[in-house]
Amino acid sequence: MSTSTVLRPALRGVLKSSRPQHLPPPFLLPSIFAPKQQGSPFSSGTSNAYPRDNNRERGVSTQRRTGLRQPVSVSKTPLPKPVLDESKRSKVEVDPDHGLYQFFHSKDKPMNTPEEDAEHGRPWCVEELRHKSWEDLHALWWISTKERNRIATEAYERKELDAGYGQYESEKRDVTVRRTQRAIKQVLTERYYSWRDAETVAKNDPEINLSGEGPLYQPVDFMEEEPLAEIAAEPEVKPEQISAPNAYHDGAVAFDTLYAGMNVLVTASSLVTALVGSIQDVPYLPRQQILCSKQTSCLVPLFV
Repeated sequence: MSTSTVLRPALRGVLKSSRPQHLPPPFLLPSIFAPKQQGSPFSSGTSNAYPRDNNRERGVSTQRRTGLRQPVSVSKTPLPKPVLDESKRSKVEVDPDHGLYQFFHSKDKPMNTPEEDAEHGRPWCVEELRHKSWEDLHALWWISTKERNRIATEAYERKELDAGYGQYESEKRDVTVRRTQRAIKQVLTERYYSWRDAETVAKNDPEINLSGEGPLYQPVDFMEEEPLAEIAAEPEVKPEQISAPNAYHDGAVAFDTLYAGMNVLVTASSLVTALVGSIQDVPYLPRQQILCSKQTSCLVPLFV
Protein backbone atom coordinates (compact mmCIF):
# COMPACT_ATOMS: atom_id res chain seq x y z
CA MET A 1 0.00 0.00 0.00
CA SER A 2 2.83 2.35 0.82
CA THR A 3 4.55 1.62 -2.48
CA SER A 4 1.50 2.45 -4.54
CA THR A 5 1.16 5.74 -2.68
CA VAL A 6 4.71 6.77 -3.57
CA LEU A 7 4.42 5.77 -7.22
CA ARG A 8 1.27 7.70 -7.94
CA PRO A 9 2.93 11.18 -8.31
CA ALA A 10 5.61 9.74 -10.54
CA LEU A 11 3.13 8.00 -12.79
CA ARG A 12 1.05 11.16 -12.96
CA GLY A 13 4.09 13.09 -14.30
CA VAL A 14 4.79 10.43 -16.92
CA LEU A 15 1.25 10.37 -18.12
CA LYS A 16 1.09 14.21 -18.33
CA SER A 17 4.23 14.40 -20.46
CA SER A 18 2.82 11.85 -22.85
CA ARG A 19 -0.21 13.99 -23.62
CA PRO A 20 -0.07 16.12 -26.85
CA GLN A 21 0.79 19.81 -26.30
CA HIS A 22 -1.46 22.49 -27.83
CA LEU A 23 0.64 25.17 -29.57
CA PRO A 24 -0.76 28.57 -30.69
CA PRO A 25 -1.17 29.29 -34.40
CA PRO A 26 1.91 30.44 -36.31
CA PHE A 27 0.73 34.04 -36.77
CA LEU A 28 0.82 34.52 -32.96
CA LEU A 29 4.40 33.41 -32.56
CA PRO A 30 5.90 36.96 -32.92
CA SER A 31 3.77 38.14 -30.03
CA ILE A 32 4.90 35.29 -27.83
CA PHE A 33 8.59 35.52 -28.58
CA ALA A 34 9.16 39.33 -28.48
CA PRO A 35 12.64 40.56 -29.48
CA LYS A 36 14.90 41.98 -26.84
CA GLN A 37 15.03 45.76 -26.41
CA GLN A 38 18.08 47.38 -27.92
CA GLY A 39 20.15 49.18 -25.27
CA SER A 40 21.92 51.61 -27.59
CA PRO A 41 20.65 53.58 -30.62
CA PHE A 42 20.99 51.98 -33.97
CA SER A 43 23.14 54.84 -35.28
CA SER A 44 26.40 55.65 -33.60
CA GLY A 45 26.26 59.33 -34.65
CA THR A 46 25.15 62.33 -32.50
CA SER A 47 21.44 63.12 -32.21
CA ASN A 48 20.05 66.33 -33.76
CA ALA A 49 17.43 66.75 -31.01
CA TYR A 50 17.98 69.68 -28.66
CA PRO A 51 18.21 69.02 -24.96
CA ARG A 52 15.14 69.85 -22.97
CA ASP A 53 15.11 73.40 -21.58
CA ASN A 54 13.14 73.71 -18.34
CA ASN A 55 13.49 77.48 -18.16
CA ARG A 56 10.24 79.02 -19.40
CA GLU A 57 11.63 82.54 -19.19
CA ARG A 58 14.45 81.82 -21.61
CA GLY A 59 15.03 84.74 -23.97
CA VAL A 60 12.64 87.09 -22.17
CA SER A 61 15.21 89.17 -20.28
CA THR A 62 15.96 92.55 -21.84
CA GLN A 63 19.09 93.07 -19.75
CA ARG A 64 21.07 89.86 -20.28
CA ARG A 65 20.15 89.39 -23.95
CA THR A 66 20.90 85.68 -23.80
CA GLY A 67 18.41 84.72 -26.47
CA LEU A 68 17.09 81.27 -27.18
CA ARG A 69 19.29 78.19 -27.01
CA GLN A 70 18.24 77.07 -30.46
CA PRO A 71 17.32 79.06 -33.55
CA VAL A 72 13.69 79.25 -34.54
CA SER A 73 11.93 79.85 -37.83
CA VAL A 74 11.88 83.65 -37.45
CA SER A 75 15.58 83.91 -36.65
CA LYS A 76 16.48 84.42 -40.32
CA THR A 77 13.96 87.23 -40.80
CA PRO A 78 15.74 90.60 -40.87
CA LEU A 79 14.45 92.94 -38.19
CA PRO A 80 13.61 96.56 -39.10
CA LYS A 81 16.15 99.12 -38.00
CA PRO A 82 14.99 102.34 -36.35
CA VAL A 83 15.44 105.57 -38.27
CA LEU A 84 17.48 107.91 -36.11
CA ASP A 85 17.36 110.85 -38.51
CA GLU A 86 14.15 112.80 -37.89
CA SER A 87 14.16 114.25 -41.41
CA LYS A 88 13.88 110.76 -42.92
CA ARG A 89 11.02 109.65 -40.72
CA SER A 90 7.54 109.38 -42.17
CA LYS A 91 4.99 111.82 -40.82
CA VAL A 92 2.06 110.23 -39.07
CA GLU A 93 -1.19 112.15 -39.40
CA VAL A 94 -3.17 112.24 -36.18
CA ASP A 95 -6.69 113.54 -35.79
CA PRO A 96 -6.47 116.65 -33.56
CA ASP A 97 -10.03 116.05 -32.35
CA HIS A 98 -9.50 112.42 -31.39
CA GLY A 99 -11.63 111.21 -28.50
CA LEU A 100 -8.69 109.87 -26.51
CA TYR A 101 -7.43 113.43 -26.02
CA GLN A 102 -10.31 113.90 -23.58
CA PHE A 103 -8.39 111.82 -21.03
CA PHE A 104 -5.80 114.61 -20.71
CA HIS A 105 -6.11 118.25 -19.73
CA SER A 106 -3.76 119.29 -22.53
CA LYS A 107 -2.65 117.78 -25.85
CA ASP A 108 0.93 118.96 -25.43
CA LYS A 109 1.83 117.26 -22.14
CA PRO A 110 0.79 114.07 -20.35
CA MET A 111 0.00 115.72 -16.99
CA ASN A 112 -0.52 119.10 -15.38
CA THR A 113 1.88 120.90 -13.12
CA PRO A 114 1.10 121.13 -9.38
CA GLU A 115 0.21 124.81 -9.81
CA GLU A 116 -2.35 123.97 -12.50
CA ASP A 117 -3.92 121.19 -10.40
CA ALA A 118 -4.21 123.53 -7.43
CA GLU A 119 -6.16 126.12 -9.46
CA HIS A 120 -9.70 125.02 -8.74
CA GLY A 121 -12.67 126.36 -6.83
CA ARG A 122 -14.80 124.90 -4.08
CA PRO A 123 -17.20 121.99 -4.64
CA TRP A 124 -20.89 122.53 -5.35
CA CYS A 125 -23.04 122.50 -2.22
CA VAL A 126 -26.45 120.89 -1.82
CA GLU A 127 -28.30 124.21 -1.46
CA GLU A 128 -27.06 125.35 -4.87
CA LEU A 129 -27.83 122.08 -6.63
CA ARG A 130 -31.41 121.98 -5.37
CA HIS A 131 -32.28 124.82 -7.77
CA LYS A 132 -30.78 123.03 -10.81
CA SER A 133 -32.81 121.15 -13.39
CA TRP A 134 -32.45 117.50 -14.27
CA GLU A 135 -30.45 118.34 -17.38
CA ASP A 136 -28.02 120.50 -15.41
CA LEU A 137 -27.46 117.80 -12.79
CA HIS A 138 -26.94 115.19 -15.53
CA ALA A 139 -24.39 117.37 -17.33
CA LEU A 140 -22.57 118.28 -14.10
CA TRP A 141 -22.34 114.62 -13.08
CA TRP A 142 -20.67 113.53 -16.33
CA ILE A 143 -18.37 116.56 -16.33
CA SER A 144 -17.22 115.49 -12.86
CA THR A 145 -16.77 111.92 -14.09
CA LYS A 146 -14.60 113.07 -16.99
CA GLU A 147 -12.52 115.18 -14.62
CA ARG A 148 -11.95 112.17 -12.37
CA ASN A 149 -10.86 110.14 -15.41
CA ARG A 150 -8.32 112.82 -16.28
CA ILE A 151 -7.00 112.88 -12.72
CA ALA A 152 -6.66 109.08 -12.70
CA THR A 153 -4.85 109.10 -16.08
CA GLU A 154 -2.40 111.75 -14.92
CA ALA A 155 -1.80 109.83 -11.68
CA TYR A 156 -0.90 106.73 -13.73
CA GLU A 157 1.46 108.73 -15.95
CA ARG A 158 3.03 110.32 -12.88
CA LYS A 159 3.65 106.88 -11.40
CA GLU A 160 5.14 105.53 -14.64
CA LEU A 161 7.46 108.51 -15.03
CA ASP A 162 8.35 108.47 -11.32
CA ALA A 163 7.96 112.25 -11.26
CA GLY A 164 7.90 112.60 -7.48
CA TYR A 165 5.67 115.68 -7.43
CA GLY A 166 2.05 116.67 -7.92
CA GLN A 167 0.45 113.80 -6.01
CA TYR A 168 -0.87 115.98 -3.16
CA GLU A 169 -2.45 118.54 -5.49
CA SER A 170 -3.96 115.80 -7.65
CA GLU A 171 -5.53 114.01 -4.67
CA LYS A 172 -6.92 117.28 -3.31
CA ARG A 173 -8.49 118.05 -6.69
CA ASP A 174 -10.02 114.59 -6.80
CA VAL A 175 -11.54 115.06 -3.32
CA THR A 176 -13.18 118.30 -4.48
CA VAL A 177 -14.75 116.58 -7.49
CA ARG A 178 -16.00 113.67 -5.38
CA ARG A 179 -17.66 116.07 -2.94
CA THR A 180 -19.57 117.58 -5.85
CA GLN A 181 -20.75 114.15 -6.95
CA ARG A 182 -21.79 113.32 -3.39
CA ALA A 183 -23.89 116.51 -3.27
CA ILE A 184 -25.54 115.55 -6.58
CA LYS A 185 -26.42 112.13 -5.16
CA GLN A 186 -27.97 113.75 -2.10
CA VAL A 187 -30.12 116.08 -4.22
CA LEU A 188 -31.31 113.19 -6.39
CA THR A 189 -32.13 111.16 -3.28
CA GLU A 190 -34.19 114.02 -1.88
CA ARG A 191 -36.08 114.34 -5.15
CA TYR A 192 -36.70 110.60 -5.23
CA TYR A 193 -38.20 110.61 -1.74
CA SER A 194 -40.33 113.64 -2.62
CA TRP A 195 -41.62 111.84 -5.71
CA ARG A 196 -42.48 108.75 -3.65
CA ASP A 197 -44.36 110.85 -1.11
CA ALA A 198 -46.24 112.64 -3.89
CA GLU A 199 -47.14 109.30 -5.45
CA THR A 200 -48.50 108.05 -2.12
CA VAL A 201 -50.63 111.17 -1.75
CA ALA A 202 -51.86 110.90 -5.35
CA LYS A 203 -53.06 107.33 -4.81
CA ASN A 204 -55.44 108.55 -2.10
CA ASP A 205 -56.62 111.56 -4.12
CA PRO A 206 -59.85 110.84 -6.05
CA GLU A 207 -59.06 113.55 -8.60
CA ILE A 208 -55.77 111.91 -9.68
CA ASN A 209 -55.95 109.06 -12.20
CA LEU A 210 -52.84 106.83 -12.10
CA SER A 211 -54.28 104.01 -14.22
CA GLY A 212 -52.75 105.38 -17.42
CA GLU A 213 -56.08 105.63 -19.19
CA GLY A 214 -57.44 109.10 -19.76
CA PRO A 215 -56.19 112.39 -18.36
CA LEU A 216 -54.15 112.38 -15.19
CA TYR A 217 -56.12 115.11 -13.43
CA GLN A 218 -59.87 114.55 -13.31
CA PRO A 219 -61.65 117.10 -11.14
CA VAL A 220 -64.80 115.78 -9.51
CA ASP A 221 -66.87 118.93 -8.96
CA PHE A 222 -66.64 122.45 -10.29
CA MET A 223 -67.41 125.24 -7.87
CA GLU A 224 -69.35 128.08 -9.50
CA GLU A 225 -68.45 131.49 -8.26
CA GLU A 226 -71.40 133.47 -6.99
CA PRO A 227 -71.65 137.08 -8.18
CA LEU A 228 -70.56 139.45 -5.48
CA ALA A 229 -73.14 141.87 -4.18
CA GLU A 230 -72.65 145.41 -5.27
CA ILE A 231 -71.14 147.41 -2.53
CA ALA A 232 -73.01 150.58 -1.78
CA ALA A 233 -71.02 153.63 -2.64
CA GLU A 234 -69.90 155.40 0.47
CA PRO A 235 -70.08 159.18 0.62
CA GLU A 236 -66.82 160.93 0.00
CA VAL A 237 -65.07 162.20 3.09
CA LYS A 238 -64.45 165.90 2.81
CA PRO A 239 -61.41 167.44 4.50
CA GLU A 240 -62.15 169.10 7.77
CA GLN A 241 -62.19 172.83 7.75
CA ILE A 242 -60.03 174.30 10.46
CA SER A 243 -61.29 177.40 12.15
CA ALA A 244 -59.18 180.50 12.51
CA PRO A 245 -58.33 180.10 16.22
CA ASN A 246 -57.22 176.47 15.69
CA ALA A 247 -55.13 177.45 12.66
CA TYR A 248 -53.39 180.14 14.62
CA HIS A 249 -52.70 177.71 17.45
CA ASP A 250 -51.28 175.03 15.11
CA GLY A 251 -49.12 177.56 13.31
CA ALA A 252 -47.70 178.75 16.59
CA VAL A 253 -46.88 175.21 17.63
CA ALA A 254 -45.14 174.53 14.29
CA PHE A 255 -43.12 177.71 14.60
CA ASP A 256 -42.03 176.81 18.13
CA THR A 257 -40.98 173.35 16.94
CA LEU A 258 -38.96 174.81 14.06
CA TYR A 259 -37.30 177.28 16.41
CA ALA A 260 -36.36 174.50 18.83
CA GLY A 261 -34.87 172.48 15.97
CA MET A 262 -32.77 175.41 14.85
CA ASN A 263 -31.48 175.77 18.40
CA VAL A 264 -30.55 172.09 18.39
CA LEU A 265 -28.64 172.45 15.11
CA VAL A 266 -26.86 175.52 16.42
CA THR A 267 -25.97 173.67 19.63
CA ALA A 268 -24.62 170.73 17.64
CA SER A 269 -22.57 173.01 15.38
CA SER A 270 -21.14 174.84 18.38
CA LEU A 271 -20.27 171.55 20.01
CA VAL A 272 -18.42 170.36 16.90
CA THR A 273 -16.51 173.64 16.63
CA ALA A 274 -15.59 173.60 20.30
CA LEU A 275 -14.39 170.01 20.28
CA VAL A 276 -12.55 169.97 17.00
CA GLY A 277 -11.83 173.60 16.27
CA SER A 278 -11.70 173.25 12.52
CA ILE A 279 -13.18 170.69 10.17
CA GLN A 280 -9.94 170.52 8.19
CA ASP A 281 -8.01 169.37 11.27
CA VAL A 282 -10.32 166.41 11.91
CA PRO A 283 -8.27 163.18 11.79
CA TYR A 284 -9.44 160.27 9.63
CA LEU A 285 -11.23 157.57 11.54
CA PRO A 286 -12.58 154.28 10.21
CA ARG A 287 -16.26 153.91 9.55
CA GLN A 288 -16.63 151.59 12.53
CA GLN A 289 -15.45 154.34 14.94
CA ILE A 290 -17.89 157.03 13.78
CA LEU A 291 -20.02 158.23 16.71
CA CYS A 292 -23.32 160.04 16.85
CA SER A 293 -24.46 162.58 19.41
CA LYS A 294 -27.28 161.09 21.43
CA GLN A 295 -27.70 164.20 23.60
CA THR A 296 -28.93 166.36 20.74
CA SER A 297 -30.99 163.49 19.11
CA CYS A 298 -29.18 164.10 15.83
CA LEU A 299 -28.38 161.39 13.26
CA VAL A 300 -25.53 163.40 11.77
CA PRO A 301 -22.23 161.81 12.83
CA LEU A 302 -19.74 163.87 14.77
CA PHE A 303 -16.82 162.70 12.61
CA VAL A 304 -17.54 162.37 8.91
